[in-house]
Amino acid sequence: MITMDIEASTMNSIPFTQHMRVFAVLSAALLGGCAGFSADGGLGAVENAARLHIPQDVVWSRDDTARSQTQVRVDALLAQPLSADDAVQIALLNNPGLQAEFNTLGIAEADRVAAQRLPNPGFSIGRSTRGSEVEWERGLHLNLARLLSMPMRADIEQRLLEQTRKRLVLEVVTLASETRRAWIAAVAANQSAQYQQQAMEAAEAGAELARRMARVGNWSRLKQAREQAFYADAALALARAEQAKLQTRERLVRLMGLADASALQLPDRLPDLPEALPLLPDVERQAMDSRLDLLMAKLRTEALAKNLGLTRSTRFINVLELGFGNNSSNEAPLQRDYEISFELPLFDWGETRVVAAESRYRQALERARETAVNARSEVREAYAMQQSQYAIARHLRDEVVPLKQRISEETLLRYNGMLIGVFELLADARAQIASVNDAIAAQRDFWLADADLAMAMVGKPDLRPITAAGAAVAEGGNGH
Repeated sequence: MITMDIEASTMNSIPFTQHMRVFAVLSAALLGGCAGFSADGGLGAVENAARLHIPQDVVWSRDDTARSQTQVRVDALLAQPLSADDAVQIALLNNPGLQAEFNTLGIAEADRVAAQRLPNPGFSIGRSTRGSEVEWERGLHLNLARLLSMPMRADIEQRLLEQTRKRLVLEVVTLASETRRAWIAAVAANQSAQYQQQAMEAAEAGAELARRMARVGNWSRLKQAREQAFYADAALALARAEQAKLQTRERLVRLMGLADASALQLPDRLPDLPEALPLLPDVERQAMDSRLDLLMAKLRTEALAKNLGLTRSTRFINVLELGFGNNSSNEAPLQRDYEISFELPLFDWGETRVVAAESRYRQALERARETAVNARSEVREAYAMQQSQYAIARHLRDEVVPLKQRISEETLLRYNGMLIGVFELLADARAQIASVNDAIAAQRDFWLADADLAMAMVGKPDLRPITAAGAAVAEGGNGH
């Protein structure tokens, strides 16, 4: 306010063109202290924060050169059987949804820079005639309300930019988690389909043998129907396994942003179970310190608190402008004038804006409390599921499958000694294949639970139940 008063008194003695020069000099001086646009569009802060949670690179392909370099990296990763880490890296490089979300950085940064710049002055010019007299009117206006509230607005936009960065970090980590889950489901579905093929072949052999024996009268119709039912069930299970294989593969393709799925090579089996799991007695506290959704809720609440203060400060004066001008005539001396215009709060005293801002602030507080309650529950559930799924997978791997293997070996010895028939041997083979499929499903569920726990430490995990019928149903969706 003091600065503007000094400018108004000094401008009385100088021509209008010099007024424009004064405004230009003041604008340049103030703009010199304002922050401009960052060279990387603000992605550096997002990448550094994301690297605390995932080791992969985050790239924003903003031009053709960057896109071509990204494609070279994607092709190199696809040239070999794809690991889970490589799948995540391709998704972070190539997912179009994530690349679209990166543009919100540019929007938020533009809003921050705009809030730190002086409001543009308004200029008016008019010409009027009265007989032989020609009069020119020139005016220059500046929005004082916006100028006075500029520090608070800049602080609000800076907080919103930080909130956008935290949200993008969460988007990056979420995409990485979804891609890892999709890779686990796709590899498990491929592995399960291979064993279902073996089960169907065993059932087909039993059904064919039953038909031949029934044809010569050595087998009853009831026993033949049972073998045929085994074959029909095995064929149905194989069809469902192939369907799950296709669905999980295509979901992984979508998350990685691949236009052609033919280049995708998956390994034959899932990684082995770890020898032991680390104990995390303070997992809940760690999650509360590192959850990005909690940090976002805090930043959102702080921004709304600042906005509430700004609304209360400007509730009576919503429009305040400073203007000055001069009139020149060919028959009269130069006339100079100054004016200040503001809105009269006769009908709206700003109460509606204050009540709305207070309601948004209280709403943000309750949302933040809800996020904290849900975060504690989610991390407890994710940790418990990881521990239990690990125990189940270890039990199937170390107890059930070896026991079935020993039974199969003993059954084969009895078959070679002609103590049992071929149908008993085939039935035992089917039972062994079923136990292996159960072990694959348990191994898949452990790795999914492990990915959920890692995500629960950062943001909201995907805690949908995984059934033994196939991961495709539980993993359904359109990707990022």
